[in-house]
Amino acid sequence: MRALRILLIVVVILGGLFVAADRLAVNFAEGEAAGRLQSTEGLAQKPDVSIKGFPFLTQLIGGTLDDVEVGIDTYEAPTGDGEQIRIDDLKANMKGVDFSGDFSSATAAGATGTAIIDYAELLKAARSEPVEVAPGVTARVTGLSDGGDGKIKVAVEVEAPVIGTQEMSVLSTVSVEGDNVEVRTDSLPELAGVDLAEDAIRRITDFQQAIDDLPGGIRLDKVQAASNGVEISVTGSNVVLAG
Repeated sequence: MRALRILLIVVVILGGLFVAADRLAVNFAEGEAAGRLQSTEGLAQKPDVSIKGFPFLTQLIGGTLDDVEVGIDTYEAPTGDGEQIRIDDLKANMKGVDFSGDFSSATAAGATGTAIIDYAELLKAARSEPVEVAPGVTARVTGLSDGGDGKIKVAVEVEAPVIGTQEMSVLSTVSVEGDNVEVRTDSLPELAGVDLAEDAIRRITDFQQAIDDLPGGIRLDKVQAASNGVEISVTGSNVVLAG
C-alpha cells in the first residue's frame, strides 16, 4: 500500500512538472510567433497570439498547431492608390498551422476572422468636395453612421440658390465586391422643387473602398453596418503567418 501511495505521488509530481513545462513552452512559442508576425507584416505593435489545445508539446513535436488565435489592435491596410485605411480589432482564428522548428515560417491551412472599419475612416473614400447635381445645386457627403438593420446612413449636404443649405440623409447598403467595400444608396434624396439627376447624386452617395493587402493573404468575405463602424468578416486558405 505504501508503495502504491509513493507511485501515485510520483505520478502527480511528474504530471505537474509536465504541465508546467508545457505551459512554459507554449508561452515561449506564442512570444516567438507574435514577434515573427509583427516583423512579417510590419506592425507597429506586437500582436496577441494564443496557441490553443493541450498538450502543446505533442503539437510541437508533430510540427502542426491545431488552433491559433491572432489579435491585432490596429492594422494599416493598403488601398491600392498609395493610401492606407485603418482597420481595428482584427481577430483571426487559424486552423492547421504548419511551422518550422525556429518559427521562422508558419502557414495556416485555413483562417476566419472579424474586424472593424470606423465610419470616420470609411468616410475618406467618399467624395467630400461639392459636386453639381442639378443646375446651380451642389451636394457633398458630410458623414456616415449606423442606419439600423445593417444599413449605413449617409449624411448629405445640399446647397441651392433659393433654399440655401440643407442637410438630408439616405440609407445605403454595404457589400463586398472582390477586394472592395462598396456603399450604394437604396433610395435617392429628394429636394422640393429641384430635379436632382440620379447619375450625379450617385457620384456623391455611392462609393467604394479598396482593401488590397490584409495580413497573411486573408481576404474580405462579408461586411455589415454596425453601431461602431462597418464589421467585416475575413477568410483565407494557406495563410502565411511568418516567413
